[in-house]
Order: sequence, then structure tokens, then C-alpha cells
Amino acid sequence: MNGINEGKIMKGSEIRSLFLSYFENQGHKILPSSSLIPRDDPTLLFTNAGMVQFKDIFIGDKSRTVPKAATSQKCMRAGGKHNDLENVGRTARHQTFFEMLGNFSFGDYFKEKAIPLAWDFLTQKLSLPTDRLWVSVYHDDDEAYRIWKEKMHVPEERILRLGEKDNFWAMGDTGPCGPCSEIHIDQGEGTGCGRAECDVECDCDRFLEIWNLVFMQYSRDVSGKLTPLPAPSIDTGMGLERIAAVVQGVTSNYDTDLFAGIIEAICALSEVRYGDAPSSDTSIRVIADHIRALTFLIADGVLPSNEGRGYVLRRVLRRAARHGKLLNVEGPFLYRLSAVVVDEMREAYPELVPAREHVAAVIRNEEERFLHTLDQGLMLLNEEIEKLMQAGETTLPGSEVFKLYDTYGFPLDLTQDILKEKGFSLDEKGFHEAMARQRERARASWKGGEEKGVDPVYKGLAEKFSTSFVGYDQTETTGSIVALIRDGKVLEEVRSGEEAMAVLDVTSFYAESGGQVGDVGRFEWEGGSAVVGETRRPAGEMIVHTLRVEEGVLRKGQSVTARVDGDARRNTANNHTATHILHALLRQVLGDHVKQAGSWVAPDRLRFDFTHFVQVGPRELERIERLANEWIRRDAPVRKEVKALNEALGEGVTALFGEKYGDEVRVISIPGLSKELCGGTHIGRTGEIGLFKIVHEGGIAAGVRRIEAVTAEQAYRSFKAFESELLNLSELVRGVPGEIVPRVEKIIRERKALASEVAALKRELAELKGGDLAKEIREVEGIKVLSRRMDRLSIEELRGFADQARDKIGSGVVVAGTVNDGKVALVAMVTRDLTGKVHAGNLIREVAKITGGGGGGRPDMAQAGGKDPSKLDQALSLVTDLVREQVGSSASG
Repeated sequence: MNGINEGKIMKGSEIRSLFLSYFENQGHKILPSSSLIPRDDPTLLFTNAGMVQFKDIFIGDKSRTVPKAATSQKCMRAGGKHNDLENVGRTARHQTFFEMLGNFSFGDYFKEKAIPLAWDFLTQKLSLPTDRLWVSVYHDDDEAYRIWKEKMHVPEERILRLGEKDNFWAMGDTGPCGPCSEIHIDQGEGTGCGRAECDVECDCDRFLEIWNLVFMQYSRDVSGKLTPLPAPSIDTGMGLERIAAVVQGVTSNYDTDLFAGIIEAICALSEVRYGDAPSSDTSIRVIADHIRALTFLIADGVLPSNEGRGYVLRRVLRRAARHGKLLNVEGPFLYRLSAVVVDEMREAYPELVPAREHVAAVIRNEEERFLHTLDQGLMLLNEEIEKLMQAGETTLPGSEVFKLYDTYGFPLDLTQDILKEKGFSLDEKGFHEAMARQRERARASWKGGEEKGVDPVYKGLAEKFSTSFVGYDQTETTGSIVALIRDGKVLEEVRSGEEAMAVLDVTSFYAESGGQVGDVGRFEWEGGSAVVGETRRPAGEMIVHTLRVEEGVLRKGQSVTARVDGDARRNTANNHTATHILHALLRQVLGDHVKQAGSWVAPDRLRFDFTHFVQVGPRELERIERLANEWIRRDAPVRKEVKALNEALGEGVTALFGEKYGDEVRVISIPGLSKELCGGTHIGRTGEIGLFKIVHEGGIAAGVRRIEAVTAEQAYRSFKAFESELLNLSELVRGVPGEIVPRVEKIIRERKALASEVAALKRELAELKGGDLAKEIREVEGIKVLSRRMDRLSIEELRGFADQARDKIGSGVVVAGTVNDGKVALVAMVTRDLTGKVHAGNLIREVAKITGGGGGGRPDMAQAGGKDPSKLDQALSLVTDLVREQVGSSASG
């Protein structure tokens, strides 16, 4: 297809800007892209369309803040219903990461305006030729058909009525959906399948879909039932890379300027030219797509792991690394390319800039891990091939193929290639069955089991009521009960001894949010009282208090005094401010790559998860703890301010990846140390924390560490517990503090010396027992065979005896067994001149079977374990028969 515009070719960034400015001029609010991690949506693995950030508005869970909007949304399709991973690199269009241009109406306008807007932008702003544009509508959508025909003057022969598969859009298995109208462009006979009967319904690229206008009318629940949405809305989506290819006159997204810089960098690293060969071109496209996905995912807070989003990230990275190997790139290289992505996309997505070093560090760490597992996987595959050869089989089971894929990152085609080179095949059906089971496990891990939406009762109440939270300034307030709920039912009253959820019109109780637990406390009213054990916000701005009535009857409309437990609130605030201090000091001590990956703040402890790739050493932990207590002793002010989001971000405030902030935000700052966006409760000065103590540091996922700590009274108790333990230890070693370490070191030295003496005595005893081996040696087919039981020896000591025995007999077979701590251990040695007749690994495997165990090894040395000590003598007595069988087999072979 020839270029659409003559003269200067419009860049992808210019198309993006033109789209947003066009819709801004049409009265739309331009909003930033949301994170690739959907907020509070258990039905989605990743943000896969522009409408995801507006889902709550479409289904009525949230009121609209603007009547219409437009965005350029970063999207990811590599998991769940929309999964393009395996096609990436092989086609001109498939990508995992892409940008979706979209305009949205939240009950403001519908089909009669959405269709003309799209047509005007394409034909007037982008100058696409009208005679090349085709449209499709849902088969019974007469209204859309009429608008296209009568208002847009599209000829009838270029308007197609299609079924649900093509023209009914749904974001996922559940959620907003509706009929849609797609706009296609005919790229000409030179593109696509070349068949004379090729049309819009053909899967080739000739009739290319460029824009999908979704007429959002329904919400689908888990049973498939469609419920009309409160107000018909518009959701449109146009892939930036795809429309850029059309405008720039190329037939592949990868040939647009959006990929040019990345592909150039890949070619420079690999010293391979793009366009030289189909196989290398595929690898270059895979890497170009995947590095964009990796950079954006990690910048949005996803880290490699073995489940959910982290598992997809790991698969994408390993697939890209594998294609780097196909281009003969040695060592880690993807981390270098992430900087190219940041430079290419920083103007549209400024959040990439501060994440540059963090992204590169995560990718490099994971690349190094993969290169190590790749070598391990090759060893495993070679072992499996050897087993196939020994068994006379030619097909590798699907379970083993999946193990290589899942554990070692081996793509299916890699395993196929290696097996083919050696004359073997694989069970592809079994592999795909194992893959399907893994996908179900992955879905369960990120869904949290069964999909659950907002309880209809809470949803209905949240549409009527909101709770005013005044708890930042006071811990006691008077409010009215606007609703009482139990077991999904609205109540009029709750009696003494009963439990329920209560909604107030105003409350001082903080609802669980942002990693901070909800407040606890009491409600009191004339003639009654209740204990509040939990506070949360299940829907909208409505705060729900879980309570148990102690005395009297609590009725709807009752005025109550809501009193927060002051000690619990104070301790929680201590811990929350302490997490801010800890976060700042981790970055100061460990580096700017440290990002918050989660937290939990309760009255008795705090937990802080952060990105870091090695264990935090004792000296680093000591320094962090010392600096934290220095800041506490400074009694620095803790300032709380409400600011416009853009103003706060401009001041360099720390914002959490994946969090969704409003136009106004709360900023918590400790001058000279920390400034974060946070809606939690905090103390007034750092000195109120009193004391800070780290009690544990450990890893919870690849590249993620966790610190647990305590403050104030809990920190004092922790120190007293250490002191008590130290005093107990001093009594045991008969020393005093200051002398304990030297005394323990002396005890350890003495223990090691005694252990060495015991080992030496055991060796001497073994030599004495083995001194007259000649009487126990049997001859089998001219081969000397010795089997001996030597109890209470370690496996190392047993190997030592077998070594000595083999050396003494000169030429022959030695099998030794021992029972130690109720477990059987076996060793077999075969002198090298006999390994062609007797294989130590095969021999020991058969001996171990008798004791209920297994093992194997080399032809000259092998070891095994067993479960039944009572069968050891029987097993050793059969050694001569087993040797005779092996000798006979080798002779007949």
C-alpha cells in the first residue's frame, strides 16, 4: 500500500498528540494513562484496553468526574482472554505491549456522535481515503447501520452486518460489554492472502481493522447474564502502532518509527541487519516488542515471580533472552535496551524516567538468573534424551517438555529443535495440556480464587450514602447510623450480643487502606454501647464498621459517639510514619533502585516490602536501624498537606506504582528525609515513635525483600527479650556479657576437634573391619565381588571404605551399605577395567529398589538411598546375582 499522505510522513508521536488535541477541542478531558496493573479489579491480569480505568464508571460503581474523556493508554496482552504472546514476532501486527488511543463518553453522547467523530478524525485529520474505508456493525444494530449509510454516506456494499464473534465486544469474561462498529481500511490487492474472494471477514491483513467503536450498553456477570448499564456510553479503541503503519504507508507495525530506534539498537548489539533473513527478523521483532513490555511492566511495579503477573513478566523476558541467543548475543543484553525504550517514550510517559535504573537492574538480575537456568535446562534435557535412548523410545513426554518450559524457560520450539537434531520428537498434546493446567493455576493466583465483585447491598447503599471521614483531626465524633447490615441484608436494629456492620454519616474511624489496618474502638449511645473490631470501605466513599453490641439496642437513625481506640491509633501512626522513614533510608543506604512493593501497618508491628536483589547484610541493617533512631531522636516535624496532584509530583514527591490518585492528594513529609503521597494516619513529630527495631529481613520473591520491624513499646519489649535470651545464654556457658562470644567460640572449636577425632576413630574401625577382605570376596564370572554392611557410617565415610576396598582388590566390584539414623545409604564402586561389563549406577539402582529406595550414578561410582533398613541384608546378599545378570547381558549384547 502506498503512503496515505504525500510529503512529510507523520510520526507516531505526532499521531498521538493530534488525536488527543482533536478530542480536547471536541470538549473531552485529556486524562493520563492508568497503570498496566488494574486497580481493584480481580478479573484482569493486565490493563488490556483504554476503558479499563473507567470500568467502575461504566458499571455504575463510581460516579463520573467528567462527562467525556480521551486517553492514550498503555496496554498489555500476554495472559488471560487476550493473549498475543506466542504470535509476537511472527506476524506484522501482534504485540504484547501497545498503546490504545481512545475517546469515551459516560452517558454524554452515544452512536449519533461517536461515529461522526471517528470518521472526521480519520478522513479529515489523518486524510485517509474514504473509498478505502469499510465498516462493520453488529447484525441487529440498525441504528449504527443507518448512521453510517445516511449520515456518513458510506455505500451499502462497504457496510457489513456481522455476528457476536466480530462485532460484540467484552473486556473480559465479566464486566462492561456491548455491540460495536469496526472501521477497516483496504490496503490493496498487494497485501494479504491474494485471494479474489478476500473481504473484511478474511483473517489476512488486506482489510485491516483500525478503530473499534464500542457502544457500551451492558454488564455481563459470571453467569453470562447481560444487565443494561445505567447510561449508554461510548468506548473506542484504536491501536497507535497500527494506525501509524497505515499513515506511514507500511504493512507492519514494526516498520513504523515507533519501533525504529529500538530495532536499530538491537541490530547494533547483535551485529545482525534487520531484513537479512526471516528467522533473524522474527527474533529482532520479538525482542523489540518484549523490551517495551518489560520496561513498562517493571516501571509500573511488576516484578518477576512464579505466579500471576510476575510469571508473565518472567516468560516474556526469557522469551526475549532466548531470541537474543538465536542472534548469537552473549550474556545479558536486554537491560541495555530498556534505556532506549525510556528515551523513546519519556515524553508521553514521564514516569519511565525516574524508574530507568530500577528497570535496568531488575532486567539484568533476571537475565543472569535465566542464563544460569538455561544451562541447567540443557543438562536436564540431555539427561532425558539419554533416558529415551536407554528405554528405546523416541518421544519426550509432554510433562517433561512443560517442565523445561515452566522451570527453565525453554520455549517449545527450542526443545523441538534440540530433539530433532538428535532424532527425537516430543508429545506436543501433553505439553499443551500441562500448559492449560498452569494457566488455570495462574488465573486462580491473580484472581484470588472465585471472581467476586462488590456486594450488591454495599453497592446499593454506596449510591445513596457516603461517609465523611474526620479522623485525621479527631478520634472522637458524633454521627448517625444510616445503615445496619448483616449477612447481606439491611437491618432496622441490632440487639445486645449480636454482630453487624454499621454505616455512619460521619466518622473518626480510619478505614483499612494503603496497607494500614482500620481503626478499632467503641460506639456509645444513650442506653447502649458496642465494640468496633474492624473498619473498611467496601464501596464508594462509604465506611463500614464491624461491631458487636454489648449493651442495649442499636437502631437505624441512632446518634452515637464514635470513639477510636487511642492507643491502637497512636501505635499504628507510629508504625506508619516509621515505614516512611524506613523507605527513605533504604533508598539512601541501598540505592535509588529501591521501590516500595507492599506494606502492612498495624498497632503492634510494621512490614515493608521493597525491590532489592540480594540479602540486606547485617552491617546495612545496623546502619538503617541506627539512622532511623537518629531521625527519631531529632524529633523532626511530620507535615501533612493537601495539594494538587501535578503540584505534588512536580515537587518530586514519591508516588507508588499502580496507585490511582485523585486531582488532590495528601502529602506526608519529613523535611530533609521523606516526601510521599499517603492517605494514612501519622504522628506529629518523629520523636513520638520513641524507638525503632528491625526484627527480621528476608526474601519473599525474586528481587523483592521484606523487613519487619517494631516501634515504641513493642521495640522496648523486643530489646528486653534479646537481653533475657543473652542472660540465659551467659548462664549456660558460665560467662558474663562481654565474655559470651569467646566462650561460645571455644566450645565450637572443642566440638569440631571432638568430631574430627570421632571421624578418625570410625575410619580406623572401618579399616580394622575391612582388614581381612579376602574371606568375603566372591567370584562371579571371573570378577571379584565384595558386598559389606558397615552401620553407623555417614555417606562420606561409607564412600571412603568402598574406595579403600576397591583399591585393595585391584579389579572388581564393591557394594557397601549402612544404616544411620534409621536411613539406608548404599555405595557401589567398579574398577575402570570392568565398567564395560558392570555399570555401578545400574547396579546400585537395583540394590536400592529392594530397600524401597532409588539412586544411580556413573559407570564406576554410584550411590543410593533406601527407606527400609530391615531389607538391607537381603539387598546386599543379592549383589552377586545382580552382577551375574549384568555380565550376562553385556556378553549377549
